[in-house]
Amino acid sequence: MRSLWVSPTSFASQMRWLDRLGYQGLDMTALMPYVRGEKKGKVVGITLDDGYQSNLHHALPVLQRYGFSATCYVVSGLVGKSNQWDSSLGIPQAPLMTGEELQAWVNGGMEVGSHTCNHADLTQLTLTQVRADLLQSKLDLEHLLQKPVTQFCYPYGHFLPEHEDLVFEAGYVAATTTHRGLATSSDRLTALPRVPVVRSTHTAQFLLKVLTGYEDSKRAK
Repeated sequence: MRSLWVSPTSFASQMRWLDRLGYQGLDMTALMPYVRGEKKGKVVGITLDDGYQSNLHHALPVLQRYGFSATCYVVSGLVGKSNQWDSSLGIPQAPLMTGEELQAWVNGGMEVGSHTCNHADLTQLTLTQVRADLLQSKLDLEHLLQKPVTQFCYPYGHFLPEHEDLVFEAGYVAATTTHRGLATSSDRLTALPRVPVVRSTHTAQFLLKVLTGYEDSKRAK
């Protein structure tokens, strides 16, 4: 969906602003001590969903320029293919990273997390199916990258309370949602909120999201 994409120019500008303001961009694993309240600092977790090839081509060089890291949540069963889950909606297809490209992403200092095997809406699956999907996606990505995969993201942001237990059961450390807000130590690690940065997010809005409690005002009541 075009509305959820950020142009390379906008992304570069946003990362430049974070650097100017003294923030360190971190992948989710590096962010964990801050989320748990074990460390303090000016940090921002950077996440990218689905594993598009454009992340490697456009985001990686910018992230490396500022010494930032980020987590890309990958659909394990569609590596090297496209966003097939959107095809029924008439949304144009875009290439997803291949196995070699995902390795280049990791070799570049970035992290890969799981986004299920086929971008499934977990609320439409049985608990047995969800359990199998969470585990299989993790195993497939770990086999591909020869590296632990400990971060998860719910496709579409859809999940049920019982899915949170399955996230831990499968061996993930944390999971992100589409719930809005700045993550704190009071948030459940299996239901972490995020700050949406999308195509329509202009610079003033981006700074508002980063520097103020604006996103916390958007938290679900």
